[in-house]
Amino acid sequence: MTETQRAQSERAIAAGSGTTIHEIRQQPEVWRRAADVVQARRADLDSFLAAVRSKEGLRIIATGAGTSAFIGGVIAPVIAKETGQRVESIATTDLVSNPLQYLAEAVPTLVVSFARSGNSPESVAAVELADSILDDVHHLVITCNADGHLARKYADESRARVLLMPPESNDVGFAMTSSFTSMLLSALLVFLGDAPELVRSLAASGQSIVEGEWDTLADRADPSVGRVVFLGSGPLASLARESSLKMLELTAGRVASFHDSSLGFRHGPKALLDDGTLVVVYVSTDPHAREYDLDIVAELREAIGPDRVLVVAADAADDSGSVSVLDLQSAGDGFLSAVFVMVAQILAVSFAISLGGTPDNPFPDGSVNRVVRGVTIHELSIN
Repeated sequence: MTETQRAQSERAIAAGSGTTIHEIRQQPEVWRRAADVVQARRADLDSFLAAVRSKEGLRIIATGAGTSAFIGGVIAPVIAKETGQRVESIATTDLVSNPLQYLAEAVPTLVVSFARSGNSPESVAAVELADSILDDVHHLVITCNADGHLARKYADESRARVLLMPPESNDVGFAMTSSFTSMLLSALLVFLGDAPELVRSLAASGQSIVEGEWDTLADRADPSVGRVVFLGSGPLASLARESSLKMLELTAGRVASFHDSSLGFRHGPKALLDDGTLVVVYVSTDPHAREYDLDIVAELREAIGPDRVLVVAADAADDSGSVSVLDLQSAGDGFLSAVFVMVAQILAVSFAISLGGTPDNPFPDGSVNRVVRGVTIHELSIN
């Protein structure tokens, strides 16, 4: 660590942001370790999934609450495209409130649960509802907490597997950073196969953002910016949703953040643009979707100025106002999401610090909690 980095670290700790910054910075190494975990479990996971995926009419549901739910939104279309299987993303918050609608089909079902703690009321209730409503249900729990309810509940079940992430992925800070990206990457590797070269490239790209882009991104935390919009297509639309949540969480709502798809933004939400808006556009590697992403980039630059539009792409999609993650054009939007989201994480913590916030604990009054509290799970009546 250089003297400059040491001084920055000391200031971050004093500002109540040291833990969050550390957990953002550590992600490339956590990805390597998560990939090792998946590889070590490969034979068992493949055997389990082969039996489940052979079932006729199988439905795979990726679920979680909040940030964990958005993992499903990223990976579901990717896995569906690559495997030809039916994969859906349904938040636990929806499964719990409307179980008879979302679990209405009497088909073999694999519930893939993502959970940092494994203790959120909805995460626990969702799997219990699936067990009570469905006749043929299996579970894959991907979690960062070996002591969480979900990990303990399914640890010894033959119809389930629990995949524990490296311990350091269990974020201590308020917001999910390492936990989000490690679970996302691991899920893709579980279903699509080990990819050691790709993981090394992703980690190298993540490290390049930490070392080469952090200060530039932090400079965008301008006091004149009061709104930040995140846009993307396909899997990256769900990443935009996660990015928007990071900004809201870490700034305690002092920066209003929004999300949409690159095409959807014109249908009303574009009305929120003003001189104090920063727009981040995630550019897809899919040639067709990419055209729509670049169209909205050009339109936004005309509307609010090039300095207010930040392009995040896997190549030199743009020669100004961009973060380019080079040499990963073939990785696909799902895997790239782990790297792209680091841009949003850095922006969010930088805005929080610039506003005098404490991103390690943005809500010291306890009005919003790291693990959700105050949820009453109501008994389901089936007539």
